Amino acid sequence: MTRDGGKARGPSLDNEILTIEEVAAYLRLTPQTIYKWAQEKRIPAAKLGKEWRFRKSIVDRWLDEQIMRNQS
Repeated sequence: MTRDGGKARGPSLDNEILTIEEVAAYLRLTPQTIYKWAQEKRIPAAKLGKEWRFRKSIVDRWLDEQIMRNQS
């Protein structure tokens, strides 16, 4: 419990950090596609050393933008 009487919360799933494999599974694409898109800056990502990382909330927002763009 927290000081205000609420239950302690774990990290928000919206701020969850994902790997290429996790993003690929989430979007039902291949890891190779996500890797290529990250390199081409087609999907929001951060390269940390040799590894790509993605924030789930940003991927969700990006996906919503792609859906809206294709509907207009």
